[in-house]
Amino acid sequence: MGPSVLVTGGAGYIGSHTCKRLRECGLIPVTLDNLERGHSWAVKWGPLVRGDLEDYHLLVEVMRRYQVRAVLHFAAYAYVGESVSDPRRYMRLNVIAGLNVLDAMIEVGVKDIVLSSTCATYGIPEKIPMTEDLPQRPVNPYGESKLYLERALEWYGRAYGIRWIALRYFNAAGADPEGELGEDHDPETHLIPLAIRAALGLSPHLSIFGTDYPTPDGTAIRDYIHVTDLAEAHVLALHHLERGGKSMGLNLGTGRGHSVREVIRAVEEVASCPVPVKEEGRRPGDPSVLVADPSLAKRVLGWEPRFLELREIIRTAFSWHKKRAELSGK
Repeated sequence: MGPSVLVTGGAGYIGSHTCKRLRECGLIPVTLDNLERGHSWAVKWGPLVRGDLEDYHLLVEVMRRYQVRAVLHFAAYAYVGESVSDPRRYMRLNVIAGLNVLDAMIEVGVKDIVLSSTCATYGIPEKIPMTEDLPQRPVNPYGESKLYLERALEWYGRAYGIRWIALRYFNAAGADPEGELGEDHDPETHLIPLAIRAALGLSPHLSIFGTDYPTPDGTAIRDYIHVTDLAEAHVLALHHLERGGKSMGLNLGTGRGHSVREVIRAVEEVASCPVPVKEEGRRPGDPSVLVADPSLAKRVLGWEPRFLELREIIRTAFSWHKKRAELSGK
């Protein structure tokens, strides 16, 4: 067996795409996932260990058994609304279990970790596009939990020599261009798959939350980044750390913003059918615009997203969801 990388949450959306990229680079992804929200069918490029990150002894045993050289840490709850209604659950997994991962690394002697973080650590941004030097002031427990772990990484780095990169995603979207993987959440909260489901007749309508934002068409603007571009960034971040690169947080986005109505129009063009919509009020805490400045990731990692056009991103997602619907007979 070649060099192994522990991928917590490797049965999930972004984690599974990253496992595929790791394998393409000659690394063995060892997925540790309890499959509460991940899928065993998404683990195709390395072994799957089913278990919880709360099990410290399992973490240590897996790292030793597979001679893990680094960790990519994806496992987390990631629904903003759920985090507000049940913050205890989010702190338990996203913070306490995350600290378990760090403690196991120290015991085994693993030094490098790439953290799946989020632009939600910034809260309501002071400027657009968003740079890494903006204040991090989360407005929900999900963002708070991720920021807590980022801060823990900094202190663990100083005290124990842990080397880390925190990758702050904007809106992950799309599917594996070869059709092997895609987005399958339950419940689904992301705009693009929800719009595709409405276009395919799998749901009665798409809800637009807020039409009175201070944007050109009144709907919120987001930066949509393709999931395979995120996967590539994780591999580059790992190489950066292994070369002795500096620990830091990095924004991952395209630097281009698209409104909800623009996304709907793009889905309609790709699907060649209308998306029925229902206009509703704003959700509390939703910023009007979130767009990344990804220039630091380019300078530090040499990373540049390949999928820059919104329709190209949507096309990969539509192919995935249409195929899944056909196979299920819906």
